Amino acid sequence: MGRLLLIIAIVVVVYLLIRSFRKQVPQQDVAATEDMVRCAKCGVHLPKGESVEAGGQFFCGAEHRDAYRK
Repeated sequence: MGRLLLIIAIVVVVYLLIRSFRKQVPQQDVAATEDMVRCAKCGVHLPKGESVEAGGQFFCGAEHRDAYRK
């Protein structure tokens, strides 16, 4: 009977440790994500902050922006 209680106590302690560890894992911040846009010239997807915008279109670089205008 004593061994059974000891095993139950160990299982409960392990369960509580695992549960508390899972709560400490940081969650990904949704606000840190950025919209992706597609280059109008080559079709590559890139973050909006890294793109070049001209005339309502997004480009992966100044070269593609200039080539698209011609």
